[in-house]
Amino acid sequence: MAEQPTPPVIDYEGSDYQQIFWESGEREYEDRVEALALRRLLPAEGYRLLELGAGAGRNTPRYGGYQQVVLLDYSLTQLQQAQARLGQGGRYLYVAANIYHLPFCDGIFDAATMIRTLHHMADAPLALRQIHLSLEPGATFILEYANKQNLKAILRYFLRRQAWNPFTPEPVEFVHLNFDFHPASIRRWLRETGFEIDRQLTVSHFRIDLLKRVLPLSLLVKLDSAAQLTGDWWQLSPSVFVGARASGKPGQTRPARHAENIFCCPVCKSDALRETPQGLACPECKRVWPLVGGIYDFRAA
Repeated sequence: MAEQPTPPVIDYEGSDYQQIFWESGEREYEDRVEALALRRLLPAEGYRLLELGAGAGRNTPRYGGYQQVVLLDYSLTQLQQAQARLGQGGRYLYVAANIYHLPFCDGIFDAATMIRTLHHMADAPLALRQIHLSLEPGATFILEYANKQNLKAILRYFLRRQAWNPFTPEPVEFVHLNFDFHPASIRRWLRETGFEIDRQLTVSHFRIDLLKRVLPLSLLVKLDSAAQLTGDWWQLSPSVFVGARASGKPGQTRPARHAENIFCCPVCKSDALRETPQGLACPECKRVWPLVGGIYDFRAA
């Protein structure tokens, strides 16, 4: 059977997204309530965490209880911004790679997060399958997704101000490579790709410019904090966080999370990559994955 082509990816290379959207874009409310959801879902401590779509490292300091954090993004310049914020070496490892071709050995992470990233995935189930392979059985996976079935979309649909139906299961691509997903589809894909769902939190209920202008930030955060707890009953907010676990029991046959080598070749899957002055060399397919300013670059896969 012929290999299926890799889905397209969005590239934030050269983007000042962190500065424009988060630091100057009046997004403190969204940042605060997302941090709250993370604290509720992610174990406070662990060994090795994979941050998928890490960007410039906005959320990375929130993983302080993990001995190693691997920041993965498709954009080299976003990771360079993260380096400037967080420093090189130490607890942080920077990897430029395609989520559809993750360059990691199976079962090497005991936790992973994917926040504000799935909405760029044209093939979300394929991305979730790749993530599941990188997690040890029982590992925590925190997924955030843009919710197609939010109150604003429902109202616009009934007022005939939008053509697409927020209640149907298929994703809606409202801008090129920007997707909203139906909660039932996300739950189905998670289960089909090997995850068990523990909890859902609805987030950013009050993402309305007027409310953010007239109400104190502290009040909006408290209101959202209470509303998040309804996430297992219904999902009507623009953002939803899911706390899930990789199927299987801890200790099943996958490489130990404490293995020194975490990388495998994303093309031939060899786990015998060698450090060279140029980067990581694969003895099987003879490719060399460069190390660029402290960032491992696997994007050519």
